[in-house]
Amino acid sequence: MDKLSVVIITHEEEENIVRCLDSVKTLADEVVVVDSNSRDRTVEISKNYGCRVFIHDFEGYGKQKQFAVDQASNDWILSLDADEVVTEELKTEITNLLKAKNNAFAGYRIPFSFCYLGKILKHTRADHLRLFNRNKGRFTTVPVHEGIVTEGAIGRVKGKIIHYSYRDISHHLQKINTYTSQAAVKNNQDHKSYSKCWVAFKFPISFFIYYFLRLGFLDGYPGFLWSFFAAFYGSLKIAKTIEMEAKK
Repeated sequence: MDKLSVVIITHEEEENIVRCLDSVKTLADEVVVVDSNSRDRTVEISKNYGCRVFIHDFEGYGKQKQFAVDQASNDWILSLDADEVVTEELKTEITNLLKAKNNAFAGYRIPFSFCYLGKILKHTRADHLRLFNRNKGRFTTVPVHEGIVTEGAIGRVKGKIIHYSYRDISHHLQKINTYTSQAAVKNNQDHKSYSKCWVAFKFPISFFIYYFLRLGFLDGYPGFLWSFFAAFYGSLKIAKTIEMEAKK
């Protein structure tokens, strides 16, 4: 049976890290935590759980996560954020995959459900490549919206990760502000440009996709707010890109 390393990057995650670590304590052969100078109890809690903890200045999400992968002892990697939880169904599925001989896949995409305003959204979903063999894949080094690139076929599992994404609306807005600024910097570095009209059109188009086509309306009020802020994110990212270009 192949062994599994769970890797987590953290910064002041004492409110989330216990829930995350509890969900993988019977799954992982080791847990690697890379912390970017937290001032709360994140490091202390992680060490108490027996994690291998490394302190490393934050260099961007992609580079930080790849640094964590490089510290792992095992080839199979499950990359988690501190506000994510592995379900029992997924733990069983991963265990069975690691027992299989001659695994043909370089990695696996995992479905995500979001817990937002105290409710797990059943219809607002995503999936991400998070389980992979590090001999066949690695993280991209972009500063935001990093991903994993692999050499080989990608499979898909059924078990979910639950993402406890935002504490409240204020926290959601703080994250939107941070991520859209980082995305605008990347857009300018890549010489992307947008028409000002697209700021206005992007919002209703995105909202229609999230709320109606992706069935956000079936998740009630939390589904409406999630769709609203997801659409707002897209428009704000474009507006900041235009503003940054004008300042040049």
